[in-house]
Amino acid sequence: MSSIQTIIIVAVVILIIVVVASMLLINRKQLREVEVIDAALNEIEEMHLEEDIKRLNKMDLAGESLTTLNTWRKSYKEASTKKLPRVQKLVEEAANENATYKLFKARKKIKEAQQIIKPALEDARNTKAVFTELLESNKENQIQYDALIKVYRELRKDVLANSFEYGAAIDQIEDQLASMESDFEEAKNLSSQGDHVEAKRVLSKIRMSLAALQKQLPKIKEGYHQLEVVFQDQLKELSNVYKKMISEKYYITKVDVLSRIKDIHDQIDSARKLLSELKVDELANENKKISSAIDGLYEVLAKEYKARPFVEKNQSKMLALISHQQTASKKLVEKLQHIDESYELTHGELEKSKELEKEVNNMNRQYTVDTQNIADGKGVYSAIQDSWLEMLDRLREIDAEQVKMSTDVDGLYDSENVANDSIKHFRQEVSLVYRRLERRSLPGNPDSFIQMYTLVVNEIGHVSDELSQVRINMEKISNELIQISDDVERLKREADDIINSANLVELTMQYSNKYADKDSIKQAQKKAMQLYDEYNYKEALDTIATAIEKAEPGSYQRLENTYYSEQKE
Repeated sequence: MSSIQTIIIVAVVILIIVVVASMLLINRKQLREVEVIDAALNEIEEMHLEEDIKRLNKMDLAGESLTTLNTWRKSYKEASTKKLPRVQKLVEEAANENATYKLFKARKKIKEAQQIIKPALEDARNTKAVFTELLESNKENQIQYDALIKVYRELRKDVLANSFEYGAAIDQIEDQLASMESDFEEAKNLSSQGDHVEAKRVLSKIRMSLAALQKQLPKIKEGYHQLEVVFQDQLKELSNVYKKMISEKYYITKVDVLSRIKDIHDQIDSARKLLSELKVDELANENKKISSAIDGLYEVLAKEYKARPFVEKNQSKMLALISHQQTASKKLVEKLQHIDESYELTHGELEKSKELEKEVNNMNRQYTVDTQNIADGKGVYSAIQDSWLEMLDRLREIDAEQVKMSTDVDGLYDSENVANDSIKHFRQEVSLVYRRLERRSLPGNPDSFIQMYTLVVNEIGHVSDELSQVRINMEKISNELIQISDDVERLKREADDIINSANLVELTMQYSNKYADKDSIKQAQKKAMQLYDEYNYKEALDTIATAIEKAEPGSYQRLENTYYSEQKE
């Protein structure tokens, strides 16, 4: 046998095995599907829908209940006489064909059976649910009826016993109760006639109506109580308190209290209409507005009532504080006017003091108006309190400003004395610097020093002249004194540099004699002496120092260190 033949045989064997395995799998799958259909048929049979229909027929149903029964009974009859027998037959045939491996024929019949049984099972389940509801509806309706009628009677008894607590709403409430009474009668009649479905609908309507009324009644009570008790008592109290306050010379301008009370009574009348129409939520919103308006009136009266003790207690205190500040303001203006004759007030102190004095005088005028209004019975205490509190804060600020201003100008006298002392001191220092240079007996002074000396002397003379003027600008003089102080220090440093340079030139010249045989030293000595005679001491020092450093490195540094060490001793 060739290899090709072997392969063919093996392939055929494998194909046969695959086909057989596939047929076995399909057979088992279809067998399970048949079992599922059988289970559905059994489920429908175990529902005992025929027995339910017999029991329902005995109940003598009517109306919507009878219509419902007929609809679902018809549906079940069609299923039981046509659809289910067809499914039973298909399943039996499919099971036989599947057992003999007529798989495709079995498949077709199983599919047809599935298409029928699926909706049939769903319809049967729905039919069972409807029949169960119909069978139990009479009993359930009776239980619900008894529970609702009990709640209704208790509610009606309470409403009638406390009808005065509902005001104009009682008519609408009684109409609702009467409507429920009719609904109870209708539900009873429907049940007795066998129309349990419609009776259930009516009972559901009663339940919702009862729940809504139970929820509304507390709100209606509360709304009526606010309108007829709370608001009335508050408005009466407000009216009495207002009239008493007017008799006690309170003066209220923020709102016309009596007119506002009348407006609130009109709001209450409108709210009563909402109450009579059982517009509960709208009534609650309107009552909030009314309550807010009443609270606003209480706040107005309370504010005036609380403000009066403050005004009466502080009336004399305010007069004393304002009078004191008037006196202080006047004295400060006079003081600054006097000082202005001798000193330039560079920060507008005099003008500012006059503005503050005017502001205090305006406070005094306002205080006079306030006290006169109080005496005439036209004083709005809350407004006066607010005004006086602002005045007190401002008076404290003004007093602090004026004290600072007075302290600042008081320092002008001391500043002038300090300035004069400073000028005298600067003159002495400049004179000492000049005499110190003279004692050194140098050939002369450098031009830079003479220019600096002349500048400082002129600055001192200029400030001295300013201090002798009738009106002095101390701020300007103070700044100039600072500049003079800096310039005097510069002059002193320059004088020190001149003397030190001259001394070091002489010391270095003496030391350079060690190397007098060197031409470079001779030339440096000659050049240094020439510069020295021309008062150019620093350059003379640089010339000779450079020369000896070349001749003997480090020598000049030793001379310089020795010199400055001796100066410190």
